[in-house]
Amino acid sequence: MTVKNVGILGAGKVGIVLAELALAAGYDVRISGSGKVSKIELTIQTLVPGAIAAENQDVIANSELIILALPLSRYRQIPATALDGKLVIDAMNYWWETDGVREEVLDPQTSSSEQVQQYFKGSHLVKTLNHMGYHNLQEDARPNGDPARKALLVAGDEPQAVATVAHFVETLGFDPISYPRLADGIRTCLDTLTFDLILVKLDQKQE
Repeated sequence: MTVKNVGILGAGKVGIVLAELALAAGYDVRISGSGKVSKIELTIQTLVPGAIAAENQDVIANSELIILALPLSRYRQIPATALDGKLVIDAMNYWWETDGVREEVLDPQTSSSEQVQQYFKGSHLVKTLNHMGYHNLQEDARPNGDPARKALLVAGDEPQAVATVAHFVETLGFDPISYPRLADGIRTCLDTLTFDLILVKLDQKQE
């Protein structure tokens, strides 16, 4: 699958930075926020000139790749069938400051991405772009081969979806580390993330 048009649902700090990175990588970008386009249009024009502010429906319809950059507690505000057939990146995390009581947002029996996939049953969901702060994403993107280049986990159940998203991550300026199950996205939990990615990165360099 060739990705040329990237849609971002969520015009907060993460969404803005991802729009900036995608534009720099040569993609056409549409981005939506909560409410009417007029609420974010000036912000988008100022911070990411070249990106198109649009409603959710327009973003989804005109993009091959959709990035969920919403607060995790709000993804259910999007109709469950809206992303049918779409390649989707789940870049969301649970944050108590914005999402509230964890047990009201997440089932403790599965990872957050598995729950997002269960809701958007018709989508092809991949977990990535969620385990760096927006400022790190903005400042740490590097060209391929740069020894300071950092890695991002890319996890999903569908090999082709993972491969396409891994290529997208590489074009943004990061080394993708692919995992064959969406459930592996739980490796990006804060208590396991740092050492897990460092060890995998070191293993790859030694091969």
